[in-house]
Amino acid sequence: MTSETASEHWYALKVFYNKVFEIEAYLKDKAFESYIPLKTVEMMWRGEKKICRKPAVSSLMFVRATEHAAIGLQRQLNNRIIVYCDRDTKRPAAIPEREMNIFRLVTSSGDRELEYFGGEDTVYHTGDRVRVTEGIFKGAEGYIRRIKGNRRLVVSIEGIVAVATSYIPGCFLEKI
Repeated sequence: MTSETASEHWYALKVFYNKVFEIEAYLKDKAFESYIPLKTVEMMWRGEKKICRKPAVSSLMFVRATEHAAIGLQRQLNNRIIVYCDRDTKRPAAIPEREMNIFRLVTSSGDRELEYFGGEDTVYHTGDRVRVTEGIFKGAEGYIRRIKGNRRLVVSIEGIVAVATSYIPGCFLEKI
């Protein structure tokens, strides 16, 4: 086993049957760290307004594991998850720690105006690469895009998902 496959990385999982919370509990029971980008939504239930948390991107979650363990999870949870793989190597696609930390910073901010895009949409790669220097997204890095007339930071995990923040003032940005 090479050191690359023996060290832990983040891996994206496609979860079937909308069972992300069930899979999260399973992973926690097996001592794996996981992450689900969540959003807060208001729902009417029996005539009352309820606030609940739902996955921001349907069927998407992340697990921190070795490559071998990620493949093992896919086998154990047969027909319930698939580990996203690199198109060229066909091996599980490890997400760099820094990229995952920035994605988690943005998606866990509580900002209700976040917009998510599929990983196949490459338009978010255009624009200036910037770092946020102030505000709730301080430290996040990504690309600037105009969406619905506003300057927004787009943070992506290549080939899997991208998220756009709410408006960020220009004085909070530095070009990198």
